[in-house]
Amino acid sequence: MRLTVNDVEHDLDLDPRTTLLDALREHLDLTGAKKGCDHGQCGACTVLLDGRRVNSCLVLVIAQQDARVTTIEGLGTAEEPHPLQRGFLDHDGFQCGYCTPGQICSAAGMLDEVERGWPSAVTAGDDPDLLSDPEIRERMSGNLCRCGAYPNMVPAIRQAAGR
Repeated sequence: MRLTVNDVEHDLDLDPRTTLLDALREHLDLTGAKKGCDHGQCGACTVLLDGRRVNSCLVLVIAQQDARVTTIEGLGTAEEPHPLQRGFLDHDGFQCGYCTPGQICSAAGMLDEVERGWPSAVTAGDDPDLLSDPEIRERMSGNLCRCGAYPNMVPAIRQAAGR
């Protein structure tokens, strides 16, 4: 099958039961997405699939033949980090760093949702503030951090959004 990851096409010969996470880590050596719970509950494996955030441990790679995958390795570089990477550095939005790639990919997907005006479960009213603290927390609730760096992630996400 052919898989496009970080704007590079890869021809892969994989077992049809291979998850996107395992294809990324074991076959493409892209280890930014982490295998945390392997049940879609922690978000450490979050990547962008056609611009939408997904738990890559739950997605079969065989079903993604025409999709575009973006991992943390495809968001920015050391010389020119993505605004979210810069925000996480500026606000110390990580501690051990294990969950950070998934957090940043999830936040990138969240900012795209906000830009499109898509509400979340806590959005209220006709003109909601889609980047209020409760809104950011709700949208990021599928990504867990055992170190507890959450208070620093909110301002990091606000900075990346230019707010």
